[in-house]
Amino acid sequence: MPLFDFHCNACGHEFEGLVRSGKLPACPKCSGHDLERLLSLPAVRSESTHAKAMRSAKQRDQRLGAEREHAQRQYEANHDD
Repeated sequence: MPLFDFHCNACGHEFEGLVRSGKLPACPKCSGHDLERLLSLPAVRSESTHAKAMRSAKQRDQRLGAEREHAQRQYEANHDD
């Protein structure tokens, strides 16, 4: 049962729908059946895309860690318990 992207010609809503036995789904916004199937881009996964995603996640985690550390220092400086 494949998933497809659709565009509703009646209301302009774009959504992803599950197609069972050739029947088109109804638009979740207006319940219309005047749908156009859109081209979906495949998800490409390779060593280079995985490495890029890991580098991006590592940079994000370092940035968040620095922000948390700064917030902790600010909290400790302003609260004498």
